[in-house]
Amino acid sequence: MAKRKPNKNKIPIKSPEDIKQMRVACETASEILQATAKFIEAGKTTKEVDLYAAELIKERDCISAFLGYRGFPGNICISPNEEVVHGIGSDRVIQDGDVISIDIGVVKNGWIGDNATTVPVGAISDETKRLLAVTEQSLYEALSFARDGVPLADLCGAVAEYVKPFKLGVVKEFVGHGVGKELHEEPQVPNYRPLGRTPRLKEGMVLAVEPMINAGTPRVKILDDGWTVITGDKKYSAHFEHTVCVGKDGPDILTARPREATEEILGITL
Repeated sequence: MAKRKPNKNKIPIKSPEDIKQMRVACETASEILQATAKFIEAGKTTKEVDLYAAELIKERDCISAFLGYRGFPGNICISPNEEVVHGIGSDRVIQDGDVISIDIGVVKNGWIGDNATTVPVGAISDETKRLLAVTEQSLYEALSFARDGVPLADLCGAVAEYVKPFKLGVVKEFVGHGVGKELHEEPQVPNYRPLGRTPRLKEGMVLAVEPMINAGTPRVKILDDGWTVITGDKKYSAHFEHTVCVGKDGPDILTARPREATEEILGITL
């Protein structure tokens, strides 16, 4: 999501029953994300992928959290290569060597699950493998701070601090967010350490943490469709996201799934 003026309302705290309901929505969102990732292959269009995800959402008695949100026309966000986030399914044909970011949010029983991954198609370069692995690892670095009493700034700063040695671009214009019955709740969760004081995390807060990392410049621009965000230099971008509940002693990742882009899987060393 784009950065916005912070709301002075307090950050919502979910009850144990709320978390139980959110877990169902988040586990469903994770299942749909993983199935959609497996469906992606060269020769298919991004619209075909969008419609496939829509069928999975319907089959699981959910609705898309994105379709119609502020006028968004897609069932999911599907963003190839230089597209960072908010890509719209189209007749664009997926090619070997592409990377496809898919961001899937669902509403089930009034609660939202939100998650994203970036899928390599066929053979990709070691540089691109490293981009995916670093981005995914930066997400887990941030998630490790999702525990009671930790300043929000520590969680946010963990992304940029991890990415910095790799000389990749951390997108600043778009950020993570609180999530629950609304897609975008307080607080905003940037992927860099914000200036000034930030609130301390409390058990029961639920966040959508989503690093967006570019192979080159961190600069981005929005296309004429008003949605699709691309890198300023047209180099590849990667996006990974989990919905996490702040725990007393550590993170409770509600959209948990197997790691997809670790260096072991991709066959590289970070």
